[in-house]
Amino acid sequence: MGPEEPWSGTGRPLGLLALIRHFGATVVALIYTRIELITTEFEEELQRGVIILVWTMLALFFGALSVLMVAVTLLVLFWDDHRVLVAALITGAFVAMTVVMAFFARERVKSKPRFLAASIEELKRDRAYLERKR
Repeated sequence: MGPEEPWSGTGRPLGLLALIRHFGATVVALIYTRIELITTEFEEELQRGVIILVWTMLALFFGALSVLMVAVTLLVLFWDDHRVLVAALITGAFVAMTVVMAFFARERVKSKPRFLAASIEELKRDRAYLERKR
């Protein structure tokens, strides 16, 4: 018989106090494991969020710089002939890109996994298991 079973070394069941102590130790171990899981999941989510934020900021910075340089280049190329038309087309393109990117960002936020989903699922399984044991 292992230490996780409420039996004495002689093969006899332990008394009520020993059973309560064993149950308490099991509950504490279960809670400790779940807290560790939640902590690990939170740390992973935080780290993932920071990395995504850094890469997003870099991409936005260089993307904005590139778009600005393309816009300036087009305005310089067409300065003599159609500068107002080119400026209006560039502005329209910027507005269209903004709308499309906002749509994609909104969809991304909607489809993100629920925060602490694995921990919540594990706690649901624990509750279902304990309810079956009653």
